[in-house]
Amino acid sequence: MAAEQGRARGKASAATATRVQNALIDGSLCGILERLDEDPAFHRLVSGGMSIADGKDIAPIITVGTPDGLRPAIAAAQAEHTPVVLVVASSREAEDTVNALRSWYDGDPNDIAQLEAWETLPHERLSPRADTVASRMAVFRRLTHPSDTNPMFGPIRILVMPVRSLIQPVVKGLGDVDPLVFTQGEELPLDDVSRRLVENAYTRVDLVMDRGEFAVRGGIIDVFPPTAPHPVRIEFFGDEIDSIREFHASDQRTYGEGVRTIWATPCRELQLTDAVRDRAKRLIGQIPNADDMLESIANAIPIEGMESLMPALIDDMEPVTGMLDRHAVIMLADPEKLRRAADDLSKTANEFLAASWHVAAAGHGAGAPISFDQASFLDYEETINSLAYSSHDVWNLTSFGVDASRPNHVQLAAGNPGEYRGDETKAAAGIEGLIDAGYQVTVTAAAQGTLARLKRAINETGIASFDVIRSQAIDGFIDTAAKTALLTERDLTGRSSAAGQAKTPKRRRKAIDLMELKAGDYVVHEQHGIGRFLEMRQRTIGTGANKTTREYLVIEYAPSKRGAPADKLFIPTDQLDLISKYIGAEAPKLNKLGGSDWAATKAKARKHVHEIAEDLVKLYSARQRTKGFAFSPDTPWQKELEDAFPYQETTDQLTTIDDVKSDMEKPVPMDRLICGDVGFGKTEIAVRAAFKAIQDGKQVAVLVPTTLLVQQHHETFTERYEGFSVTVAAMSRFQTTKEINETIEGLETGGVDVVIGTHKLLNPKIKFKDLGLVIIDEEQRFGVEHKETLKALRTNVDVLSLSATPIPRTLEMAVTGIREMSTLATPPEDRLPVLTYVGAYEDAQVTAAVRRELLRGGQVFYVHNRVQDIAKTAAKIHELVPEARVGIAHGKMGEKQLDGVIRDFWHRDIDVLVCTTIIETGLDISNANTLIVDHADRFGLSQLHQLRGRVGRGSAKSYCILLSDTQSEQTRQRLKVLTQTNDGFRISEEDLRLRGPGDFFGQRQHGLPALQIADLSCDMRVLTEAQQAARELMARDPELTDPMHAALRARIHELFELKADSLN
Repeated sequence: MAAEQGRARGKASAATATRVQNALIDGSLCGILERLDEDPAFHRLVSGGMSIADGKDIAPIITVGTPDGLRPAIAAAQAEHTPVVLVVASSREAEDTVNALRSWYDGDPNDIAQLEAWETLPHERLSPRADTVASRMAVFRRLTHPSDTNPMFGPIRILVMPVRSLIQPVVKGLGDVDPLVFTQGEELPLDDVSRRLVENAYTRVDLVMDRGEFAVRGGIIDVFPPTAPHPVRIEFFGDEIDSIREFHASDQRTYGEGVRTIWATPCRELQLTDAVRDRAKRLIGQIPNADDMLESIANAIPIEGMESLMPALIDDMEPVTGMLDRHAVIMLADPEKLRRAADDLSKTANEFLAASWHVAAAGHGAGAPISFDQASFLDYEETINSLAYSSHDVWNLTSFGVDASRPNHVQLAAGNPGEYRGDETKAAAGIEGLIDAGYQVTVTAAAQGTLARLKRAINETGIASFDVIRSQAIDGFIDTAAKTALLTERDLTGRSSAAGQAKTPKRRRKAIDLMELKAGDYVVHEQHGIGRFLEMRQRTIGTGANKTTREYLVIEYAPSKRGAPADKLFIPTDQLDLISKYIGAEAPKLNKLGGSDWAATKAKARKHVHEIAEDLVKLYSARQRTKGFAFSPDTPWQKELEDAFPYQETTDQLTTIDDVKSDMEKPVPMDRLICGDVGFGKTEIAVRAAFKAIQDGKQVAVLVPTTLLVQQHHETFTERYEGFSVTVAAMSRFQTTKEINETIEGLETGGVDVVIGTHKLLNPKIKFKDLGLVIIDEEQRFGVEHKETLKALRTNVDVLSLSATPIPRTLEMAVTGIREMSTLATPPEDRLPVLTYVGAYEDAQVTAAVRRELLRGGQVFYVHNRVQDIAKTAAKIHELVPEARVGIAHGKMGEKQLDGVIRDFWHRDIDVLVCTTIIETGLDISNANTLIVDHADRFGLSQLHQLRGRVGRGSAKSYCILLSDTQSEQTRQRLKVLTQTNDGFRISEEDLRLRGPGDFFGQRQHGLPALQIADLSCDMRVLTEAQQAARELMARDPELTDPMHAALRARIHELFELKADSLN
């Protein structure tokens, strides 16, 4: 009866559903905070009404029983009275907490700060990220010297830190380091600026290309602060700062209106002062395996892993707690969880130090550089006790029930909401029950599209009297005393998304990467051919007022006369797009400047281009004649789907999405390859393209190589399309015969909109009612026969192929213009390269690698590609790391068993997955950040890169450990490529060089040596001639369709004679 009355009230109020309380509010939960004050226990806690009982057997710590969702509210309310320090278990939890606090806190968002933790261990020969250090240094400065006048260094009201930051000591006096701030119009001695940049561990270079570098040219300083999206160019007039402008690292050109002020944050917590450099010089030869680092430090050159030497170079370390405001309230979120995380951290740090994987892998022999106790993690219990018995109030925030009758114990009248996990009926009944009981209900989500969909879904059940607020809250709660309920996206659907932040993605340079160019490297100039890079040199040109200094690359070419010195070519840095790095197995012969040998090489290439031109024209003609379906422009539902994407798209992603949509809206069938590295967002492009096709009533087929990928894509597509009337079906060996028959029937009748399947989709029995789009994921895994079968299926259907490492033939077809190609070259914001090590198997190293990942709350892939003894390997891992939950996955397991293992790993019920290469393609688990590959010498280049792509999908530093006991020279070269680059396109380029592109129009995918002038980028320029020639020919006479027609052949020959002149 009550339910019926609730529905009646809901329908009666439907006309007022557009009231302010139901409007989408971007932001603040402060109104709920006011209602929570009606809870007597909450009010007494945050208003200072609690007095801490102090006795012989009573610890001076307040224990508060509170659900997870209420903790940010407690911190925000307390921050109105005193500063707050909130300690959580992990860095990921700290980020979520900071986001939630910004929605609860009513003051300046800048009052909330996070003390990030190092991603590395104190003794490891790896340095923490420069932006991590910069963020920490900013917090140290604000804690030690808060400024009321400069908002950049204003006081911190709420500081969130993982327990790792709490127990790691820091160099004494870091908060006293004067910030190097450049402000237009102020004076700074130029010499002093250079000295302080060196002390702050910036590297002086000729050309600034990466974060943490600076260059000085006369009265101009280029510097790239770690926290800035782009480097800045600071021009001095004497000692006065005349202007500060951002510039692009790719072409060194300034842009924009200029900035008023910028802070050159330190890149290292070990300051390279004169005292540190002198001590490093004295210690050379005294610390095993550390001479290389000590020499660099002595020469004021920052080097990877130099923080591991801090105990030897610095006299005093101090705990972070010494910097905190003496009146700050310390809140410990789940103290048992913190205690366990701290113990695991200390234990693993010691094990990793003993194993010294990084030293062995780097070829420096066994033994760590140094091991002094003062750099090790502090004892957690001692740290907390020192805070509790000082001037700080310490609160334990626990999810367990608390006996409020005991001294210093408070139990809030709040609990976790029920988990509805996407069950709309259950969620509607729960919300209706709360409203009937007099609760003020608020629904919140981070993404506006998601929030609008949740609101609409609840409204459709007849319920309208609830608030809707867009916020970053992750968990909700129900407070019975305040009659208040907050339901988040996670509570209602079982998952949470993040609102996209407007960040500037890191630009990927299209020109040659000077960071990778070393003296002696071979390069290819578009006009002059192959030369050898010598150095970077500055030259002054012009006179008087026109006098200026420019930087040049000096390239050496073969002498024009026998016995004469080598010729040199000076290339300005703004013409870097003319040169590319030579890639070849053998040292090439240098070309002569102005000689005929380079022209002859290109003539040979032109001959090959001529040979494929007729086929190009035939292909273009057929493509123009074939009429496809022109899809409609975007609908409002398309925008809603895209707004619900929980991450910030990269620039390349947005460009590619626009290209794909543009192709789909044309009447000519689309045939586009998206070449993007693993984890760069190819799947989201496919999701949006498929949705666009569905809006016009078309069906979509997604072809993938493995059953696991079918399962994952099915979950991804279903999750993204939730709330829309889209039917997604899967077809692989995981489905029963009945399910497959139902899917086949649905495809024929139109009941299924999207089908995701393996090669089973190629079964001739499968008929589509109206197929509009075919998506081929991991294109490189399908053979020619599969693709030929597809061609019969899709003569006039749009095709979208996705690949991180396309096979040579596909790549060559794309770069020659036979297929359209989009490249996703920009990594997602905060994405780090995967650190790759190659070495022999050792128990201690494997144990330490697994444990270091587990202490971060992460997971591990252990690839062992032999089913016969995979159980033995898993047992060995469990023996080495008894606390790890080890699972096994391989292709010969039963459907339900394999499905259960993968789901357990997905839901973090398994820590280490010992598996075959079944996980190679497409499996996306962002919490897995360590990959160990047994017998890596048995894998191919592309396969290893695909395996490595399973890790590094979050913002955490990731590790790939390739174990190889026996290595041939070819294996060593192959593995070396992986340690040098994370770029899938470069790895494909290397694969293309080794294997050849194959036959474009035949059945061979590799092994046919074709065009190879110098490298892929150079070949692309020459091969573009075929594309241009064919298109010009078609533009002149679209009626010409028979490539064997004599007139057409004559025109091709004539056209290529004209093109030959442009190549000389």
